[in-house]
Amino acid sequence: MNGDYLATINHFSNLSVLVIGDAMLDVYMDGSADRICREAPVPIVDIRDVKTVPGGAANTAANLAQLGAKVHYISVVGSDHEAKLLKDALAGHGLDTSLVLSDPVRRTITKQRVTAGNQLLVRFDSGTTEAIHADYERQVIGNLKNNFHRVDAVVVSDYGYGILTDKVIGALGALQHKKESILVIDAKSLDKYSHLRATVAKPNYQELVRLLAITEPAASGKRSEQIRRHGQRLLKKTGTKYVAATLDIEGALLFQHGKEPYRTFSKPVENTKAAGAGDTYVGALTLALASGASIEVAGEIAKSAAVVILQKSGTATCTKSELSHYLGNGSKYTDDWQELKNRIDHLRKEARRIVFTNGCFDLLHSGHVTYLDQARTLGDALVLGLNSDASIKRLKGNNRPINNLSERIRILSGLESVTFMTSFEEDTPISLLEVIQPDLYVKGGDYTVDNLPEAPVVLGYGGKIEIMPFVQDRSTTNIILKIKSLDTQTA
Repeated sequence: MNGDYLATINHFSNLSVLVIGDAMLDVYMDGSADRICREAPVPIVDIRDVKTVPGGAANTAANLAQLGAKVHYISVVGSDHEAKLLKDALAGHGLDTSLVLSDPVRRTITKQRVTAGNQLLVRFDSGTTEAIHADYERQVIGNLKNNFHRVDAVVVSDYGYGILTDKVIGALGALQHKKESILVIDAKSLDKYSHLRATVAKPNYQELVRLLAITEPAASGKRSEQIRRHGQRLLKKTGTKYVAATLDIEGALLFQHGKEPYRTFSKPVENTKAAGAGDTYVGALTLALASGASIEVAGEIAKSAAVVILQKSGTATCTKSELSHYLGNGSKYTDDWQELKNRIDHLRKEARRIVFTNGCFDLLHSGHVTYLDQARTLGDALVLGLNSDASIKRLKGNNRPINNLSERIRILSGLESVTFMTSFEEDTPISLLEVIQPDLYVKGGDYTVDNLPEAPVVLGYGGKIEIMPFVQDRSTTNIILKIKSLDTQTA
């Protein structure tokens, strides 16, 4: 089946997609909060990093571009500083912004998040959410008519912030009725689009509750069971061929006429860790359907793209190479350091912080898992360097490792904390560090920066080092001794 997925993904670069919807600028201000304000009992955040990325429909467009498609994006923003930042961010993803109109009387929708460490403290929202002026409405409709039937698929991303007016929706309907295209609807109010004969609607659980007038929303873990019963109602209410109902940690239900729903499964993630996974899902789903995939295959590909996003933080995009790698063989491991560097470079283009740690990780235990979880929280991606079998023998003796490298890779691949893995033959990862140059090198144990052999390399290229204590009373050696003790007692 993975071969089908990869063949579909390889076709993405042949496709063009039109996106229309509300553009937003997502701003992430990250710092530390070590003091309390005198004026009020609130933390003082010393900002050390500010990142601006496309949000809303602009994030959907950016994801489509990163997945390999040629994207035409229609929207209206202000003529303010935030609009310039947003257009620059879109251009950074290779997008043409000529169809993003600037209205001097509007303020660009901006969502600013302040975080300290891994904790979101507050979010500020600003910008114009009223319907676009009639002059800009006419221009949007003109751009829509000029491009609708020139592309392989059309995505509507309607957050209810004034771009998709009744007249714009009417124009969409007329174009779709004239010649049906692959039309994907991601909207807070799906009932407004029921007459369009769209291909697929993608409601989240909150949108499903509104659409179905559910008076008693289900608790997390019970939503799939609740929504499954409403499949045919959803298809009728949306007027679409398919409905992709996304249910957060419960995955998604894919409904189609005359068939049982198909379910895909997701993975739990902290609410503050990632944003915009729904936009990524829509982008991948659209391209898969436009490539001729069934709704089941398209749903699995879209789910996989969203999982890639959930490994990151903030509003992010999934690249075609990341998606191909995820679906290629399910492995996070490569023995090619240059390939690893290329993967890391892709993340760096999105200003991701790369954390690296290394070790034997022979018999995986709770101390290892806790250590890797903690290391991951220090950045956006965790790269794990594994000592080779020969390296472990030199360090630990001829009776080690207990698990060979391939077994260790297979076990560690199941950890959510680990993004990529590689291995090294030397006693230390110095040569590997020189190639991949992570932003932060994390080491566990009783080391100090002064006696750490890798320190000169890391500090030399401008990286940082953090020493983290191992979990007490947890070690592979102790586990081996305990097993031997039990064997002795039963002998």
